[in-house]
Amino acid sequence: MATEIETFYDERTNTLTFVVFDPATRDAVLIDPVLDYDPTSGATWTESVDRAAAFIAGRELRLHYILETHAHADHLSGSQILRRKFGAKIAIGERIREVQETFKRVFDLSNLSTDGSQFDRLLVDGEVVRAGSLSVEVIATPGHTPACVTFKVGDALFTGDALFMDDYGTGRCDFPRGSAEAMYDSIQKLYALPDSTRVYPGHDYQPNGREVKWMTTIGASKAHNPQLSATTTKAEFVAARQARDKMLAAPRLLYPSVQINIDAGRMPPPHANGARYLVVPLKAMDETGAPASRT
Repeated sequence: MATEIETFYDERTNTLTFVVFDPATRDAVLIDPVLDYDPTSGATWTESVDRAAAFIAGRELRLHYILETHAHADHLSGSQILRRKFGAKIAIGERIREVQETFKRVFDLSNLSTDGSQFDRLLVDGEVVRAGSLSVEVIATPGHTPACVTFKVGDALFTGDALFMDDYGTGRCDFPRGSAEAMYDSIQKLYALPDSTRVYPGHDYQPNGREVKWMTTIGASKAHNPQLSATTTKAEFVAARQARDKMLAAPRLLYPSVQINIDAGRMPPPHANGARYLVVPLKAMDETGAPASRT
């Protein structure tokens, strides 16, 4: 099976979206689509997802699945638009239920189901998803979130926020139920694959202002990754990762992204006035300037 990969880069969120397809049969899957969102105005638009959709339509591909590597905290998913347009199913790792349980409490989302039923398919570590002539192996790679998975198609890995470009590092591990220890173990699973295995990360942050890149290899990562190379011990990685995470600001689109993405990319239902609203937890202070206590 000779597959091809088309890459789309969203500059606003540094997100990489991939269409993986078999040119002979026109079977395809799409990984990590982006819905554009402006937090200042609350406006959404479809520039990013339209580029991928136009490619799929232009090549007359049969889109079987929209695959999410995890519930993203830095961009809204465009999965529902693609689902309606192409009839594709939305799939994510089965541990999304843990993420839903966590953030249901954070945002007080009383009507949110936490059984993962918003998604068409919950994926288990080691299973193979059949998409026509395509075979997609699911590799659980928790650490950034408990629900993170890597997708393997032939000799290509789509690693989401687990493993980034070989000159950048790994995903952060300080979100609720994230774990630097789990991240280390997840990367070791990937490093056990052949050095020639291609790696397609979920983001490229262009360190030192270089041009955007979207592919490296396991061998290059093991040799050069500044946060986790083949010689990095677990204790070294965990200490460095946790120290770095303490210095990182929250993602700009954290609150809207998580609320939308744990619900499979669905918009919140309209209120009685016809408008839709997202929740922003307020860390209020009392009159003395101290953080208000919770009762």
